[in-house]
Formats: sequence, structure tokens, C-alpha cells
Amino acid sequence: MTFGVGALRGNGAVVDHRLSRRHLINEFHRGRLRQDQVCDAHPELIRAARNVGSSATISCPICEQPELKLITYVFGPRLPSHGRVVSTAKELATLNARPDELTAYVVEACVSCRWHHLLRVLPVGRSRRARTQSSPASTS
Repeated sequence: MTFGVGALRGNGAVVDHRLSRRHLINEFHRGRLRQDQVCDAHPELIRAARNVGSSATISCPICEQPELKLITYVFGPRLPSHGRVVSTAKELATLNARPDELTAYVVEACVSCRWHHLLRVLPVGRSRRARTQSSPASTS
């Protein structure tokens, strides 16, 4: 399941990868890239897409099948080194309430042809600056 920017807080910037995605798709359609060069998703990503991914509103840009899924991974302190797949809004809200600075990666993956691309990177959790500003100043 993926989530909108409005569900997140923090002072980090959102990084959008639509331009690089569009370029890669155009290169494939022009015949400059073969399908095996762009459809090479890791089996774990396809497993996550199949089991917890949410359906995208568009078809796969490579095979044009309606099998395109969106998966959100979160990385940060006290999370597994391979990240954590977020499957519900409640789970994201829990991670967003943590005092740690976390990063969410929204990836699209086609379970039919194995196309995948990083769509955007989002800040999750509280930033250090926000925690410092919200803590009361000590008086001595």
C-alpha cells in the first residue's frame, strides 16, 4: 500500500523520479533497450508486490498488463537492514510517530513482466530539528 505526501511529516524533501522513469520507458519503446534490460526486478520485490502491493491506477508501461503494483519500503534506525515493507496506513502512521528519521521508498513493480522503478523517496518520522524545537528549554 502506498501513501500520499500529506500522510507524512518532517522537514525532509520528497524526491520524485518521474523524469528518469519516463526516459527509461522512452528508450525501451524506441528500441534502444531490450525488455530483459528493464524487466529485471529482484524476486523479493515481485513477492512483496504480489502479496502486499497495492494496485496502480495505470497498466505496466512495458507489457501493458494491469499487473502494476506499488510497494512502500521504509529504512532507518532500529529497522531491519533490508527495510520494512509497509502494507497498511496504520503501520505507516506508527512509523511516522517514531522519533527517528526514516525514509520511505515507493517502488512500482509489474508481477507479469518484472518491470520495476523507484517512483519517489519520502521522509517519514520526526526530524532532529523538529524534536529540538518541540523540547522545552532547560532553565538553570
